[in-house]
Parts: sequence; C-alpha cells; structure tokens
Amino acid sequence: MPKGPPLEPRVRRLAIQIEDHPIDYIDFAGEIPQGEYGADSVEIWDKGECDLEKGSADILEFSLRGKKLLGNYALIHTNKENWLFIHRKEP
Repeated sequence: MPKGPPLEPRVRRLAIQIEDHPIDYIDFAGEIPQGEYGADSVEIWDKGECDLEKGSADILEFSLRGKKLLGNYALIHTNKENWLFIHRKEP
C-alpha cells in the first residue's frame, strides 16, 4: 500500500498484490541485501487477528483486531494486481 492502510472509515487506498512470502518470515524485521529476493528494509507494521466475513475472487470482507488496525475492512479487486483497501463503516 503506497500510502499506507486506511485508518478512517470509508477511506480507500490502493493495495498492490505481490508474491506470497513463506510463513517463516512472519516475525522477520531487518534488511534483505541487494541481489536477494525482496531486497529492501522489512518492518513489522502491525500484528493481530483477522476474521474473514465474506470472500469471493473479487471481494474480501473481514475484521481486523491489531495494535494499529481495528475494525471492518474490505479488499476489492479492480484489475490485475490492483485492489482497493477500504475501512468499512462500523454497523
């Protein structure tokens, strides 16, 4: 997400799909050297739980309970690797 995740309800942000990383990287933070896959600085931005509410090939609706992100969210597939990440209004 080039501009970061939406923190306010109804805010939409571009999310670009990338290759999955092995689960072994779940707690990794640091530098991946140039020339290596994923070369760059890696940080853990948030950690918590996710509950999938509805899911299809083009729309995922879920709730997040993290230290920074908390609430109802959706990912909407727009084209190829692009998605909209939306903080849904609370019911």
